[in-house]
Amino acid sequence: MTHASQDAPTNPVDPTHTQAPAAVSFAQAFWFWLKLGFISFGGPAGQIAILHQELVERRRWLSERRFLHALNYCMVLPGPEAQQLVTYIGWLLHKRWGGVVAGALFVLPSLLILIVLSWMSIAFGDVPWVAALFFGIKPAVTAIVMQATHRIGSRALKNRVLWAIAAASFVAIFALDVPFPLIVGFAAAVGYVGGRMSPSTFETGGGHGASHASHGPALIDDHTPTPAHAHFSLAGLAQVLVAGAVLWAVPMGVLCAVFGWAHDFTQMAWFFTKAALLTFGGAYAVLPYVYQGAVSQFAWVTPTQMMDGLALGETTPGPLIMVVAFVAFIGGYVKALLGPENLFAAGALAACLVTWFTFLPSFIFILAGGPLVESTHRNLKFTAPLTAITAAVVGVVLNLALFFGYHLLWPEGFTGAFDVRSALIAMAAAVALFKYKRGVMEVIFLCALVGLALRLETWGMS
Repeated sequence: MTHASQDAPTNPVDPTHTQAPAAVSFAQAFWFWLKLGFISFGGPAGQIAILHQELVERRRWLSERRFLHALNYCMVLPGPEAQQLVTYIGWLLHKRWGGVVAGALFVLPSLLILIVLSWMSIAFGDVPWVAALFFGIKPAVTAIVMQATHRIGSRALKNRVLWAIAAASFVAIFALDVPFPLIVGFAAAVGYVGGRMSPSTFETGGGHGASHASHGPALIDDHTPTPAHAHFSLAGLAQVLVAGAVLWAVPMGVLCAVFGWAHDFTQMAWFFTKAALLTFGGAYAVLPYVYQGAVSQFAWVTPTQMMDGLALGETTPGPLIMVVAFVAFIGGYVKALLGPENLFAAGALAACLVTWFTFLPSFIFILAGGPLVESTHRNLKFTAPLTAITAAVVGVVLNLALFFGYHLLWPEGFTGAFDVRSALIAMAAAVALFKYKRGVMEVIFLCALVGLALRLETWGMS
């Protein structure tokens, strides 16, 4: 199994990096986005690292600055930032349908995989070989997040001020438990003031020359004019908002008419709409809200099942927030929402419904806000706060890596036993990623096999 970075490019690339790549056709982009949907492991940090490696460093579809500018915008939105970034880049390349296709293909493989795994989990109970694979995958995911922290930090932290913002962000979330939206707001304020007092400190990407020295000219470069379809217009904004309202209201109206407002299908649609709109900071910020509603309020899943869903979300491709598909499938299946003879259909329908209502706002945010963001990518007044936000995100991602490491190495807390085997797998994965530059998918695949082999050995001895 080979990672995308080792495959042939989907468009001609100048091996000397002296000329910009050829234009990318819709078909070429389609196949890349489809492939990405199946290899996007590692949570948002790992997924953003894959996107940067593929689209900025290797294929050079867009420059470092344009990539970071889009990423910064996605970071301040509620919802899954990696999926929103994919939607943004797809829109920038191939208009609205390009964004819709890119964002949808980032989610659909994960949805299909989670429906199957959720059904296996609830219909057949614990599957030992699946647990064995996950035993090897989880250390790999921890190493991937650490690598992503390094990659994002090396790009974003260009001076002492940005390092200080990252350090303060880490302390705030790790030691003081400050909510992510407050960290983002504080970083944006620092960037706004700092951009006026010391503009050079907050220039995105470390300067035009540095970006080109690393990767060469890009298809959409620092000074490439904004494509015609990406210019802001009131008519375009109105079209997106009306279409989004219709795409939300019609299925919600159908649910109310067919099942009624109090039915679990309708309540799932409404609950996850609120989750998509009201929670900032990515999947880990939304999980407490989802846990409270899905476990305590509606009893769609038990606490143990919620943890199982999180494990599946961490170790399957796609956004981590796809744990909501697991929650909905289990709720629809266990409650037999379509009758006892249609358990699988009830679970699958519930999973599809919550996926639609969870991700629809993300498409609207990107397609409506993208033109405004594109109009600011050379305006320091707007980019300085976003540069500071990126620095703050480095500290947040480092906290996430430590969170993974703690739960991996001390699964029962510090008072419990240290998991030596998981530590060795994580170290091996880190060496493969950092020293030997192996692909993310390759490392995950090999670690999964190691986990299976270790569990088989344990079963053989018992």
